[in-house]
Amino acid sequence: MDSALSDPHNGSAEAGGPTNSTTRPPSTPEGIALAYGSLLLMALLPIFFGALRSVRCARGKNASDMPETITSRDAARFPIIASCTLLGLYLFFKIFSQEYINLLLSMYFFVLGILALSHTISPFMNKFFPASFPNRQYQLLFTQGSGENKEEIINYEFDTKDLVCLGLSSIVGVWYLLRKHWIANNLFGLAFSLNGVELLHLNNVSTGCILLGGLFIYDVFGTNVMVTVAKSFEAPIKLVFPQDLLEKGLEANNFAMLGLGDVVIPGIFIALLLRFDISLKKNTHTYFYTSFAAYIFGLGLTIFIMHIFKHAQPALLYLVPACIGFPVLVALAKGEVTEMFSYEESNPKDPAAVTESKEGTEASASKGLEKKEK
Repeated sequence: MDSALSDPHNGSAEAGGPTNSTTRPPSTPEGIALAYGSLLLMALLPIFFGALRSVRCARGKNASDMPETITSRDAARFPIIASCTLLGLYLFFKIFSQEYINLLLSMYFFVLGILALSHTISPFMNKFFPASFPNRQYQLLFTQGSGENKEEIINYEFDTKDLVCLGLSSIVGVWYLLRKHWIANNLFGLAFSLNGVELLHLNNVSTGCILLGGLFIYDVFGTNVMVTVAKSFEAPIKLVFPQDLLEKGLEANNFAMLGLGDVVIPGIFIALLLRFDISLKKNTHTYFYTSFAAYIFGLGLTIFIMHIFKHAQPALLYLVPACIGFPVLVALAKGEVTEMFSYEESNPKDPAAVTESKEGTEASASKGLEKKEK
């Protein structure tokens, strides 16, 4: 997952969009400010709404919306896997033709983007359907084996409204596939980011620190490779905004870019702190707002440093210390460090967790019956 912030406003062809041999004219201060502000806003939206939706996702019982829980072991392996993947893509682009690789990747992300965008807009679109809309329920079920050995592979529940959302998302998908327009790219990128923050759950704060710490090192030492891959990679793995929009309109092509890794990775940590806030039952979201403000500070500092030095920056270099440091300082001030690091979320897909949950529910029910009998 790309995780670097790039700024080509010095007139070179070092951009997140299409590159060519011609030198682009320098962007105006107004265009640069608009691009920076738009990237910041686009980064904040999926984090904020994804974190809110992660709370409902954690409480939900629909198998199709079950979150994927990241453990400390997963977090420790993630930077290694990401490094190998990034290096593999880098070598692929150096050895093989970019045209064929990007064709395959475009088809892959075309399907993924449609599904992600459909899942993203579904809750908003449901408000616009009239009460008389004929909504039917469907279930896509794939199983393996038979009898007692039958095992579910895919169990996805959807309805007619979801199919309408899928159709609308397909229009964006075709637009992206044919034109590779930056707006279509951003719609898919925002959808990927929001789904990532919503559906990827850290099991505790320590795991989040391991993940962010590992990717901090990965981001610092792999920036040049990431920028090279991001510029060659024609896929919605980055948010882009043209710095020459005021001059060229929607056909602008001098892009500043922000990798989705700089949104999703801190975002899942911020979402965890929101769920921790709710677990405290104090009707305050102190840690969520603190980490959210820390993200704004960190990304703003990244943009400032990049603007000063005119060079792509590893955004996690600034985001990780801010997103971890600010909430920990608040916890120290409030005397809640122990509570923060002892907070644990179980994996809803783990059979052991499900068994414990059922046992807890049965125990609570039996205690309630005993009280009634007395």
